[in-house]
Amino acid sequence: MTNLSEVIHFQKPITTLDQARRTRCEVWTRVMGYHRPVTSFNTGKQGEFNERLFFNETQPG
Repeated sequence: MTNLSEVIHFQKPITTLDQARRTRCEVWTRVMGYHRPVTSFNTGKQGEFNERLFFNETQPG
């Protein structure tokens, strides 16, 4: 059995980029059986996308 007080947690170093090296990230999602970029959605659909909740399904066992 592991003593949790002895577990060491490592922190990842924080990486920062200056504005010149940053690029826009394009988000795609599955809609009605195919994939589309969220930027192509109309205003209402973009709002629905932003209101989505994500969850992790637990495995029985």
